[in-house]
Amino acid sequence: MSGDPLHVPADHDIPVQNEVTDVNLRLAALRRASPLLGRMVTGAHHGVLSASAALVAYLPSHAFGLDQSFWSAIAAIAVVQTEFRAAESTARDQFLGAAIGGVIGVGASFALGHDLLIYSLAVVLAMVVCWAFNVGTASRLAGITTTIILLVPHIETPERMFLSRLSEVGWGVCSAIGTLWFAARLPAARFLRLKSPEAP
Repeated sequence: MSGDPLHVPADHDIPVQNEVTDVNLRLAALRRASPLLGRMVTGAHHGVLSASAALVAYLPSHAFGLDQSFWSAIAAIAVVQTEFRAAESTARDQFLGAAIGGVIGVGASFALGHDLLIYSLAVVLAMVVCWAFNVGTASRLAGITTTIILLVPHIETPERMFLSRLSEVGWGVCSAIGTLWFAARLPAARFLRLKSPEAP
């Protein structure tokens, strides 16, 4: 029964989380109600920014000694948002999530090995640490990074893998923020801001 508190997801009992969810739902409804052309312009703008940031992150990565440059491109695309403040927040989450998950994954690997139970506990611990440090939004990436360290087959040591991932994510984050900063200063950015349904 929907009214029974035992059958309600845990976050429904947190008033602040309910308010955040309501605001997100209203924002999503406003975006869906905006005209098709406006949504297409916003989508094209977001796509160009994402592709540009991914290329900026990917192309020079080998020169930095990063062998798996696609991680930098993935991080850059994950960070790119149409609003700079949202991008900054996502960039912080990406980097902290990779750092926390990587440290816990490497620590678990050294101390306890690669057992599935150890992996599961490491993912839980990574997420608990993120929430404890008030960066709960970074917890998903922390869990993903822990998964990469403990489950993805690799020939390099766990600490080398962690340092590579952290460097690649860090470079991708910097590339995305740099691309957004530069794009915001182009004359076309003002035109897109005026045409975009997200414009204040």
